[in-house]
Amino acid sequence: MESQIRQMLNKVPEVTAFFWIIKVLCTTIGETAADYLNETLHFGLTGTSLVMGALLVLTLVFQFRSKKYVPSVYWLSVVLISVVGTLITDNLTDGMGVPLLTTTLVFSVLLTLTFAAWYVVERTLSVHAIVTTRREAFYWLTILFTFALGTAAGDLVAEKYGLGYLTSLLLFASLIAVVTAGHYAVRGFLAAEHKHQSTNAVLAFWLAYILTRPLGASIGDYLSQTRPDGGLGLGTTVTSALFFAAILGLVAFLSATKKDEIRPEKVG
Repeated sequence: MESQIRQMLNKVPEVTAFFWIIKVLCTTIGETAADYLNETLHFGLTGTSLVMGALLVLTLVFQFRSKKYVPSVYWLSVVLISVVGTLITDNLTDGMGVPLLTTTLVFSVLLTLTFAAWYVVERTLSVHAIVTTRREAFYWLTILFTFALGTAAGDLVAEKYGLGYLTSLLLFASLIAVVTAGHYAVRGFLAAEHKHQSTNAVLAFWLAYILTRPLGASIGDYLSQTRPDGGLGLGTTVTSALFFAAILGLVAFLSATKKDEIRPEKVG
């Protein structure tokens, strides 16, 4: 099997507070950067999609060829896949007229099927076990669908259902809080029962990961959109620059300290 599926060190970071902070920053960048290129720089949806798609493919080549977790390459991949996931949804809804409810349902199904195929083939969905090329392929495909789904769901709630960006932000933040509280409550119960801890952790991780996408999109829209549209009016340029600078600072810190590297004994 090793001759067919390349073995390597775990290719993703440890799930710490740094992970979730950068993840939300990346999702916000995904929303504002796509709008910046499409509207401010007038690339258009097609031009923006082609440029960002090419950059994503190039970055993923480096990510897949690496034999270990490299913070700069990994998080650049997340930023770009966030932008591309946003563009996929925007192309469907704005370019082709597909309703947001339809795109939300379609990406929910695609994400569920990806999870199912991943588990059937690998018997695990744990991010502590991304140690083969095949598992990494499942991982990044899953990430892509979470971003596309999150964009559709966030826009559906904020725009189609008219809740607004701030209300949507608070809604998704509350859902993440519920998932977190539920995770720790279940973990406490399972600790007493001495069973199924891993399943609880994996489920909580992916639920939170999916919800951080519409959370980040709502933050990005709330900061960048004009006040008449329910935002603070910072614009996509300022919002993207601020969040990108924050990502660079955190990634530089993690590259130097290695605080988010998964120890070999956790892999499995």
